[in-house]
Amino acid sequence: FGQKHVGGAKAEHVIFLNMGGGMSHLDTFDTKPRNKEVQGPVESIDTSGDFQISQYLPETAKIGNKMCVINSMTSKQGAHSQGQYLLHRSYSPRGTIVHPAIGAWVVRQKGRKNTTLPGFVTANTSPAVSSPGFFGAEFGGVPLGRPDEGLKNSSRAGSVSEEDFKKRLAIADALNKTFEESYQTPAVKAYDSLYEEAVKLMQSKDLEAFDINKEPASVQNAYGKDRFGQGCLLARRLVESGVRFVEVSHGGWDTHYDNFTNVENRAKTLDKAFSTLVTDLDKRGLLESTLVVIATEFGRTPRIVEEHNSGRDHHPACFSAVMAGGGIAGGQKYGESDKGGARVAKDPVSIQDFNATIGHALGIDHAQVVSSPSGRPFRLGGAEAELGNPITSIFG
Repeated sequence: FGQKHVGGAKAEHVIFLNMGGGMSHLDTFDTKPRNKEVQGPVESIDTSGDFQISQYLPETAKIGNKMCVINSMTSKQGAHSQGQYLLHRSYSPRGTIVHPAIGAWVVRQKGRKNTTLPGFVTANTSPAVSSPGFFGAEFGGVPLGRPDEGLKNSSRAGSVSEEDFKKRLAIADALNKTFEESYQTPAVKAYDSLYEEAVKLMQSKDLEAFDINKEPASVQNAYGKDRFGQGCLLARRLVESGVRFVEVSHGGWDTHYDNFTNVENRAKTLDKAFSTLVTDLDKRGLLESTLVVIATEFGRTPRIVEEHNSGRDHHPACFSAVMAGGGIAGGQKYGESDKGGARVAKDPVSIQDFNATIGHALGIDHAQVVSSPSGRPFRLGGAEAELGNPITSIFG
């Protein structure tokens, strides 16, 4: 596709951890120990890096030297669906077009590393997250319901021999041939291609990458037996087998009510899975080639809403994200919010900047134009007027 590659890129894969609902930056990665009115009961703890984080993330604190915390994220989208759309596409939603998800961009621009496996897989997410938009079905994500169930309906029924399976495929091909010859549309061709890919995967040992039950119980327990933990374990298995982009969602961060109890519960799951994932990738020699990100659509208000049992509302003006591996220099914090965590005080990072940084890690030119079928120009880093700039200073 004439992709322009960026020099110095180290990442070959991305694991995108989506904190759906709007993760509170003040109670996770941007604590304000000197401002109790804003901070509430949450204490700050030291990390192995040059920054502090919330007491709710003790295991993550131990791997602080392997990650970069960005405390100056900012957006103008304060609604969930629009915010998630922007986070995944660098564009706000429009009625006339569906923009490609970032995973689709990565697969289109980098290509599939393992041609038997999908290039883009999602777990615990809505189908909209994996949409290829105008790129076409071949670049879309494969959505999985439960990570512990693997890729459903992907193995040959035990009662069907391999010989019978091949005969049935031949009959299906013969029945389809006339239709395919009569209707040579992009949709029909895309269906044929996906059908062939599915058959190839069913007959390959690579299908085992989707089966986390092949991991020892001790490893499964280390990640956590919840859906997010098992999703992170699946992500590690998939990138280990050559999948380019894996997204795992961890929702429930919309803490309008009872913020501190809910954030503590959400953070406990995140803490266990994320710290284990980064440590496991590092131990296996995969961290340098795998960019792991924690992202969310917006943060939460500094104001604690007492009448909502200490809740926090939507706050897109300032929030946090995390990057680890993929050439990122660990142990650092980038950007700052003001003393109340309400506004960015230093080095603002837009969603477009964030996605451009993911592209930079992979060697993808975030500003390269890809045209839609109608000839409209689009970029990984967003529209020309809002074009993101990669945060090159956080790379080692």
